[in-house]
Amino acid sequence: MLLFILLSLALVACSNGDKSLGTNSGQPTPYALNIPPRFPPATIPPDNALSVEGIDLGRQLFHDPILSADSTIACASCHLASAAFSDPLPRSRGIAGTTRRNSMPLFNLAWSSDFFWDGRSPSLEDQALHPVEDVIEMGEQWDNVINKLERHPRYPALFARAFGDHLPIGKELVAQAIAQFERTLISADSRYDRWLRGELELTVEERAGFNLFFTEQGDCFHCHVDPLFTDNEFHNNGLDMAPPDSGLAALSGRRSDIGKFKTPSLRNIEYTGPYMHDGRFDTLEEVVEHYNAGFARNSLTDPLLLIRPSLDLNPAQKAALVAFLKTLSDASFIADQ
Repeated sequence: MLLFILLSLALVACSNGDKSLGTNSGQPTPYALNIPPRFPPATIPPDNALSVEGIDLGRQLFHDPILSADSTIACASCHLASAAFSDPLPRSRGIAGTTRRNSMPLFNLAWSSDFFWDGRSPSLEDQALHPVEDVIEMGEQWDNVINKLERHPRYPALFARAFGDHLPIGKELVAQAIAQFERTLISADSRYDRWLRGELELTVEERAGFNLFFTEQGDCFHCHVDPLFTDNEFHNNGLDMAPPDSGLAALSGRRSDIGKFKTPSLRNIEYTGPYMHDGRFDTLEEVVEHYNAGFARNSLTDPLLLIRPSLDLNPAQKAALVAFLKTLSDASFIADQ
């Protein structure tokens, strides 16, 4: 009798098992983004609704070098959480050298569109497909990636939980999972946000920088629009008289788009150096000085920069502007990843 009971318990245990490793014939658990105050509605594709299981799968894929040919490079290799999911290097290292451009930070992407510096991807799902087959970045073929995932001891069950066991693992599901995870990377708890909520006071210098930023004197706010601190548009900001990187023009074919790149968010800018699409500036002070007096002036340069010869900021004003930019740092975002 005792033997019968023990065998029965063993069968129950096997049937219940570890549900994280078993298939899930039910529906994924819906996940609702916590939209920060003052943020506009988020854009979630109807064919890739967020789920707890999809986000968890995407997080694991984002950090797994299995996506690269030699299993040394993951998405997280070039998008470090400690750097607000950017890269402290001017250009990232892939399996076959360095990339052409600086790695853009990844946060508040549910309010973004036209991804990469040149906007060549219309969605996060499309963006996630490209690095795998880039010969410098991950240097892998998607067919090989899918074979590795199908043979993996955990991933088949994780995909079944996230998307149902009726769908085969494919590159589209990989991209959807990664995109789901990336849309949860929300940053909106900087000192600036807490100041607006009345939870703290900015210093006199930071307030002076705020006034410069949001008035014509500093004139930052036209392209770096609160609350996202980007306009999600493309501009030639006068980096070069003859831009060696054509930027948006490579896609549009228009001469007027030469040297145009997507406006990056200034949130977490303290963490995301070096700056510009090619990482040419090491410090925020260099960036401010570029706009103060150092940009190229020709027919390609954005008209907003050409309104006046220079900002003509004095050293104290430039320091105040940098001080304000650092109030956009979200320490909790860095710590929570």
